Amino acid sequence: MTDQPTALDLPMADPLPDATQKYFDVCQDKLGMVPNVLQAYAFDVDKLNAFTALYNDVMLADSGLSKLEREMIAVVVSSINKCYYCLTAHGAAVRQLSGDPKLGEMLVMNWRVADLDARQHAMLDFAEAMTMASAKIEEKDRDALRQVGFSDRDIWDIAAVAGFYNMSNRIASATDMRPNDEYHAQAR
Repeated sequence: MTDQPTALDLPMADPLPDATQKYFDVCQDKLGMVPNVLQAYAFDVDKLNAFTALYNDVMLADSGLSKLEREMIAVVVSSINKCYYCLTAHGAAVRQLSGDPKLGEMLVMNWRVADLDARQHAMLDFAEAMTMASAKIEEKDRDALRQVGFSDRDIWDIAAVAGFYNMSNRIASATDMRPNDEYHAQAR
């Protein structure tokens, strides 16, 4: 593997548009790096913009789900899909947001061993079912989420996060996308 973020020979647009360069500069300032997923998409700025718009909506917009809960879904979906990039990046986010390095590792390995409340358990059970066989989800599965306090809007958000990471996992795995080395040591 070269120093490219994927196994594909798709170099970043050069020069990057001013808005994209500004976004990358903000990432560098806030995170100490530009995530490789962003660099990977930067061969086509329209694709990068579509990816970041969807990511920002699914992961950062107002929701009944906390940022930690959304990251937990990302890790569980990525664990089922065995996506090295997302397990590394979002495992680090779970460790950081929860303040619990063990939680991040449990979600990566086997989320069922984690000490979760009924709400989190139902949420991750639904994300797992959606990842394994979404066509088999029935009203009883949505009702299980309602029983622990999720609204229909929250159920939409759970499905949107799980769906986004199912897509992202497949692209990352198919292109051999590699996580930034910095993620490995974060929040340990």
